[in-house]
Order: sequence, then C-alpha cells, then structure tokens
Amino acid sequence: MRTPNHYPRNTMNQVTAPSPTAKAASGTRGGVFRASEMQGYSPANHHGTVNTRLIGPDNGAKYMEVVLGDIAQGGSALPHAHPGLEQAAYVLEGSAMAGIDGVEHEVRPGDMLFFPEGVFHSLRVTSERLKLLVIYAPPYGENPDQVIR
Repeated sequence: MRTPNHYPRNTMNQVTAPSPTAKAASGTRGGVFRASEMQGYSPANHHGTVNTRLIGPDNGAKYMEVVLGDIAQGGSALPHAHPGLEQAAYVLEGSAMAGIDGVEHEVRPGDMLFFPEGVFHSLRVTSERLKLLVIYAPPYGENPDQVIR
C-alpha cells in the first residue's frame, strides 16, 4: 500500500521521505521536508533570528517560498519592504509588535500578517520567543535586490 504522499514504508512501517536537501530533479514532485533536518541561517536586517527555508527553488518551488522563522526574546526585524514580492506570516508561538505601513499591531499565536509588495514592515518580539511560518511569493531567497531598508 502506498502512503498518501506516495512514499514507500520502511520495515518499521514508517514513511521514508527524500532527503530535505534533495533537489526535485530526482523525478518526483513535492516531498516532506523536516525543519529539524535542515540548515538554518540568520537573515540580514534581523536580530536574534534563525530562519529555516522549508520550501523554495532548491527543492522545486517556482512561485513561492516557505520559511520557518524563530526569533529570540529581544530580537527584531528592522523596518524593510520587498519590491516585487508579497509576504505573509502566520504566528505559531509567542507575541510581538508588528509595524505594518506605519501602524503598530500586537500579534499572537493564530494571527496572520500580510505585507503587500513594497509595504514597510517590522517585528519586535515581546515574549520569550516568536515562531512564524513565513510565505513569500515569488521566492525571496534573501536576494538583496528584493529588499529596501
């Protein structure tokens, strides 16, 4: 029997998935990617932040990028905007003050933030940590041509 994701099961009846760093060129489309097995990075213009790129061009995405953001207490994303792309962030854990187009918003788990193309935004963590699921369309990839500070 095949699993819903079409991955074979190993002898312990656990789903086996392609390596999170494997490229989609293997002939399969899509996959399961585990943040705990992926390399994090510290994005420019952010303090106390570790991002993990879950989905992007490196694993076959053409039109979007999904990032898990983890920002420590006292951390922040300084004001910036992204010309030519949209950004959304879903708050998984923690709280923060989000500046969006000059207006401050208190955000907490379950809130969805939307930053339209070219709109300045910022974050300041007000809890022990802030975890976000961030979506960019099209993919951002930390391209300096797609950010204004």
